Formats: sequence, C-alpha cells, structure tokens
Amino acid sequence: MRRFSARILEYSTPESLRKELEKIGVDHEGLQQMLPKGFFRAVKLEGVSHDAAHILKQEMLRLGGEGAISAAVYFGAAAPTDVILMGTIAQLEALISSLRQFPDESLKNIAAELELAMKNYHGENLKPMQIGNKTFVWGERTYIMGIINVTPDSFSGDGLAGDVEGAVAQALRFVEEGADILDIGGESTRPGSQPISEEEELSRVMPVLERLVKEVDVPISIDTYKARVAREAIEAGASLVNDVWGLRMDPDMARVVAEYKVPVVIMHNRSHPKNAVQEERLGGRYVGIEYRDLMADIVKELEYSINLALEAGVDFEKIIVDPGIGFGKTVEQNLEILRRLGELKVLGRPILLGTSRKSVIGYVLNLPPSERVEGTAATVALGIAAGADIVRVHDVKEMVRVAKMTDAIVRGTYRAP
Repeated sequence: MRRFSARILEYSTPESLRKELEKIGVDHEGLQQMLPKGFFRAVKLEGVSHDAAHILKQEMLRLGGEGAISAAVYFGAAAPTDVILMGTIAQLEALISSLRQFPDESLKNIAAELELAMKNYHGENLKPMQIGNKTFVWGERTYIMGIINVTPDSFSGDGLAGDVEGAVAQALRFVEEGADILDIGGESTRPGSQPISEEEELSRVMPVLERLVKEVDVPISIDTYKARVAREAIEAGASLVNDVWGLRMDPDMARVVAEYKVPVVIMHNRSHPKNAVQEERLGGRYVGIEYRDLMADIVKELEYSINLALEAGVDFEKIIVDPGIGFGKTVEQNLEILRRLGELKVLGRPILLGTSRKSVIGYVLNLPPSERVEGTAATVALGIAAGADIVRVHDVKEMVRVAKMTDAIVRGTYRAP
C-alpha cells in the first residue's frame, strides 16, 4: 500500500498559514520571519526606464525572485518597458529596502509605489467607514446592499415607479432579510433606456426615501449621477451616494459629496452616453469599450475618478469603488473582471460588486433575469472570495445566505454556538 507523506497545502491568508506553522511547533520569532516568505506576488510596473528596468531585474534575481522585462530592452534597446516582478512578500519587501539605497530618485519613487500597492492589496489602509448610523468594518464580513428600483423600465423586471407602498414594503422586507444598505434608484441603466430629468427622478425617489428614513435603521443610498438629486436625497436622509458614472457625468457631484461629507461609490463605466448632452459632459473622458489592457485601464480610470473626489475635498476614507460589471464591457470582459477582481485591491478602497441578474449571467446560462438567482449566487460567492466587501443584489434573502456561507469559508467567520 502506498502512503503519501507529502501534501500540497492550500491557504489564502496569513492566519491559515500561521496555523499550519504553529501545528509543527514554529516559535513566534520564526513565524514573523516565515509568514512573508509564504506568499508569492507578481507586481506589474508600467513604462519603466531602460536603466531602472535592468536594476529591478538584477535586484530581484539577487534576492531569489525574478523580474521580467521586454526582450528588446533586455538585449539593449534604450526604451521604456513594462516590468513584472515575481517573488515572495519577503523578497519584494527586501527589494523596496534595496531601491531606497540607490541615489536615483526614480528608483526611490518605484519603491514608494511598490510599498503602497502592497499595503493597499493587503488591506492595511482600509479603516472602518461610518455610513449613516452604522459602522462598516471592512474584511470582517461581506455587507449586502438591497436594490430598490423605482423605475418603470428596470432590466430585471422589478421596477416600482409610482408604487410608493410597494417600494417601502420591499425595503422593509429586505431589512428583515438582512440587508445592510438600501440603494434607491429612479433612473434605469438598462441598454436603450432614455435619460430622465432631475424633476422626474426626484418625483420617483423622494416619496420612497422620505418614508424609509422614518421606518428603517439601515443606511439609505441614493443611486444617481445627478448632483441636484444627490443633494436633495442627502438632505432628506440618504447617507451614501452611488454614482454609476464615477463623478464624471455631473461636474457638481464631487462637490456635493464633499460638502455633505457622505461616503460615495465610484463606479467604472464605459457605456456609451445616452445623448449628446451626456457625451459633452464627459468630454474627452469617454473612451469607448476598446480596452488596451482591461484591468489596468479600469484601475487607471477609477484612479481618475478618485482624484476628482479628492480634488473636490472628499475624504479618501469615504470612497468605495465598483468595477461596473455590465457597463461598457463585453461578456468576456465581465467574466475576466470577475476572475481578476482582487486586482482592484491595489486602490486601497473597499470594493462593491454588482452582478445581480445581469446580462453576463443571462448570456452564459441563456436565462431571463427572473431565473438568474443561481448565476448571481455564483458571482457573489466568487466575488467575495476575490475581495468584494459589498454585494449589490435584488434577491436579498438568498444572497445573505450565500455571503454568510462564503464568509465562513473565506474569512473564517463561523463560530460554533
């Protein structure tokens, strides 16, 4: 009989590796030294100079890691190159220390960028966020945002325009089922939908919002890209702004968020503007759905929106990012984002994921919105595993269960009664 004494360990967190090391009797000092050696990272830097690229490669090789640069630059071309550094956390930390010893300021800058990227990725810069009267502690568990569509043309068929009682009843049910946030939206984002005026949007959302602030104790989010709608909603009691255009559509939106000191969800969006006015508002910032490098472009464009917020006076700690599944992406691109969602952690902000009943699920499963709950569950579970902090959903009861089960596996949240 053959018996295997060699096993390949599967772990994804320092805590899980720590437990394995403790099982074999490693002491505290050894744990501190070994944990950073137990996690491999690949870090990409863009547009590095010829000289700096060669130094990065040489230093990583010296430290036992690897540095990939273009063949042209490797064989002598004096041109910038992208660089991929591959090594353990310990090796990358050693590289950062080494680069700081060089007199070249560009290498010191690379060291600072690497250090920030790694701290962000590992969640070291994620502090608790106050939304309304609730404190959200990122990484502790996944939070559920329930969708309240007060539109007549929601893509998912759940629009409740004009039905205040129905919308309030749905919201109360969502809270009972475990929703942490209620997201009220009055303008549809479905393909082919037409923009509506501020007055029409306000007439849809305000009666529901005004009722809910009196009847629920969870934070209420206003799903809008219009500054006036956001202002009036906040004054009526909304405590979060969810902007599907990432503060780019209305030039006053960032100022409103800053003025009222509320958190904001900044979503990536390359959807085609619905009319000439919207196109003009976006100016040169609308670039279409042709991506040079999907995840790199999304990160850069979210950084642009983050900087718009910061320049207007929004606190960095009040920003949440959303990759915008379905907004100016193909099915294949949406699936790639879900596979690589964790790359957004480099921004150092909590991640909101909105996949509920979306067309990417419909195309894969060939099902209408009303039959996409299982597909949504798959995206929610894998999204949480990849780093999502909030999931925005239509089916609250079901997704609360999915999130709780996934958190028990991924975050180790289960505690025996």
